[in-house]
Amino acid sequence: MKLLLQGHDERYTVEQSLLNLFPGELPVYEPILPGDDSWAVVTLREEDDCCHVTTELRWQGRQTSHREVLPLSGTEYAREGQRRHAVGACFFLAAQAVSGVRPPWGMLTGVRPDKPATAALAAGRTPEETRAWMERFYYVSPDRAALAVETASAALRASRRLERRDIAVYVGIPFCPTRCAYCSFVSQSVEKSFDLVPPYVEALVEEIHSGGGMARALNLRCRTFYMGGGTPTTLTAGQLDRVLTALEDAFDLQDCEELTVEAGRPDTITAEKLAVLKSHGITRISVNPQTMEDAVLRAIGRRHTAREIEHALDLAAAYGFPHVNMDLIAGLPEDTAAGFRRSLDRCLEFETDNVTIHTLALKKGSRILTEGLSVPGPEEVAQMLDYAAPMLRERGYAPYYLYRQKYMSGSFENIGWTRPGAECWYNIDIMSELCSILSFGAGGSTKMVEGGRIQRVFNHKYPAEYTQRPEKWRANQNAFAEFYEHV
Repeated sequence: MKLLLQGHDERYTVEQSLLNLFPGELPVYEPILPGDDSWAVVTLREEDDCCHVTTELRWQGRQTSHREVLPLSGTEYAREGQRRHAVGACFFLAAQAVSGVRPPWGMLTGVRPDKPATAALAAGRTPEETRAWMERFYYVSPDRAALAVETASAALRASRRLERRDIAVYVGIPFCPTRCAYCSFVSQSVEKSFDLVPPYVEALVEEIHSGGGMARALNLRCRTFYMGGGTPTTLTAGQLDRVLTALEDAFDLQDCEELTVEAGRPDTITAEKLAVLKSHGITRISVNPQTMEDAVLRAIGRRHTAREIEHALDLAAAYGFPHVNMDLIAGLPEDTAAGFRRSLDRCLEFETDNVTIHTLALKKGSRILTEGLSVPGPEEVAQMLDYAAPMLRERGYAPYYLYRQKYMSGSFENIGWTRPGAECWYNIDIMSELCSILSFGAGGSTKMVEGGRIQRVFNHKYPAEYTQRPEKWRANQNAFAEFYEHV
């Protein structure tokens, strides 16, 4: 779609709404010519402390015009946000009129669509007022507005447990047995990169020791620990023991509320590895089937069956971890609404206290796109999610965090569901940006958070580069220390 922006340069706002409402359309900044059938002109002008925005839009033979007027007030920073909202709302409503699409999250396109609800509740609005405001101001559907209020309430509860110098610690293991069809993460198939694992573990241990020393010197308190990937249990039992021992040596974990390890793929879970995790006091593990349908498992490149998932869960139960999470993905290749229902029903039989329901995101670089695999359409994905929410609530679960990704089927979301008292605080901390996240390992994203100020630094993406160039993580730790010198 050709875009002409007049009186402003809110490209990002308009482009995100374009991608949301017109899947397959890309923004083009070229002159609009007679006969063009896909274009929009978005004009902003200010007059008498008001922002006047008009959108003229044509698409597939349909044309519309929309106007928004929004009062401007407060600081220049506040006014900038008001202008951006006016532009976004004006384009969204015009686009919705010609496309007929009604996204469940309305004009909200970011990773955290519940962020406005969190701010509203923190400012003193009631849940009822916040829900109505989300519907009116952002055009969010009633059910998603109610969902946002629930997860925003959980974020506020999580924030109250934290003190100023509390941090979370993340360790990344970028290896998997095989690469799943939907994955675009920086992860290596162990089949092809087995030789990278031992030097990676050694480099990781060195980085953890260095970071732990820095955290102690800065008087920072580790409140949550999360080991993700990839698939951490791709490591051997000995390698897991080495990494977790380094963590215990480097950090004072006395006030750490939870220690989570993504066991992930059932074909990497053994009694020996679970015994190591248990010996180090791990309080939560994830067993992530994604589906319990064997045909779907084969389609996404998993080399295990649903029966092996059940065996892994039985094995985990025998070790008595306080909390266990299971992940499912709605919209996988070869799946159906009926198949997804069967998967969820089977997962609920295990009575795990956390279940995460993801919506498939069509990520660049994934085999789904590169090989053109067939996936369910948005309508069928909606049926899957519409089944999941009431079923989980019926079984005693409530939503406690959510996030979105680009190119998600139907513009839906990922939701973490928990039984009372079983929340994974790390998930809320990172999604709601409640505290700093000190990350270790390849692809690690360290986030520094204080009083609305956020900075990020990143480790090298790939295991070999990370192992061979430790100067990058050292520079990142120096940046982290400098940040906290002023806190």
